[in-house]
Amino acid sequence: MLRTVLSILVIGVLTSCKTIHNLASKDVSTPKAQPKTKQKGDVKFIDGISVTPENTASTNASTSKTQKGNNQKVTVTNVSYVEPTKGLAPSTIENAGSLQLKYAIVFDATVEKMTNSTMLKSIDQWWGMKYCLGGNGAECIDCSAFTKAVVKDVYGIDLPRTAHEQYEFTQRIEPEELQEGDLVFFYTSGRRISHCGIYIMNNKFVHAATSQGVSVSDLNDTYWKDRYRGAGRLIKKADSNAIGGK
Repeated sequence: MLRTVLSILVIGVLTSCKTIHNLASKDVSTPKAQPKTKQKGDVKFIDGISVTPENTASTNASTSKTQKGNNQKVTVTNVSYVEPTKGLAPSTIENAGSLQLKYAIVFDATVEKMTNSTMLKSIDQWWGMKYCLGGNGAECIDCSAFTKAVVKDVYGIDLPRTAHEQYEFTQRIEPEELQEGDLVFFYTSGRRISHCGIYIMNNKFVHAATSQGVSVSDLNDTYWKDRYRGAGRLIKKADSNAIGGK
């Protein structure tokens, strides 16, 4: 009986020790972190991209490059920046100069029609100068001195000094034939040609007016329409070809 009890106690002690040993041998440390899986859409910066300003469009051929630390091949392309075109046609609004914009408004025309820069510059040189009879431009100017100066500057033609002489100098044309550079003549006193101007476009002509100095008027205005005498085309003496004619 006693032997049986002792056997049971020994077996119980041995079993308890084995259980404790198994628990102690288990790894209860913090689990190791798992490697982060690369998510789709991760941003990756690539070395070797360059932007080169130049006047003409070009794209260099693609090249392959192996990034350090891995065997992945990355295609690197040199991107060329195309500089905006310079020297656009003068008839475009984007490239219109201040004179083109100014006189497009004055002559009630589109900027595209303001193509004679020499004429615009010559007019602008005198623009707003006051009128005085017999004036030649020092401080004031009269109508025929103005037309003489502009025609010489733009076309290289020497006109006579007075409005009547300029009328006789030019070739007669009809009103519907008027073109830029033609001269228009008026009776403003007496029955002799006493006033003149330079036709531009849209029935507008530039002249040295007694009230406003160098300015623009309209042939359809009642005052000028009633006093209109005729129009004349400039003639080059060297070859007898009319300015603006065929």
